[in-house]
Amino acid sequence: MEKKESKKVNGIKNQTFESKKLKSPTNSSDKRKRSLPWWVELLFVQIGLPDKWLIKLLKSKKKYTELLKNDKKLIVTFISVIAGLTYLYPVVKYSKNRLDCEKNAQNYITDNKKLININRNQLKMLSTNFCNGGDEIYEIKNFED
Repeated sequence: MEKKESKKVNGIKNQTFESKKLKSPTNSSDKRKRSLPWWVELLFVQIGLPDKWLIKLLKSKKKYTELLKNDKKLIVTFISVIAGLTYLYPVVKYSKNRLDCEKNAQNYITDNKKLININRNQLKMLSTNFCNGGDEIYEIKNFED
């Protein structure tokens, strides 16, 4: 008896599967009846862009979504590295400009002031002062005259 009941259950499952199979063509017609997305309607129906572009666009969109699904960790790492570099760029640029200013000030002091008895630390101090808007260089000129 139990065997007969299991056969009936299998028969019912097959019938439901076959009925779903028959319903699938109606589902495909429902898909055809759905309206297009607004951007497809605007660009390819109203404006009249070529259909080849739509095909390429949809393929690239599919590849993009697959890439997002598969490589989320890599993409998050890449975006965080770019954000970190973007955050640090102004600091690096400011430091580079300061070093260039100090180097130019040191060259100016050694060439124009003709200081003989000045050591390296004093020269660095004067160049840093000059780059910060100080006027100690002009006072040195007054002492020599």
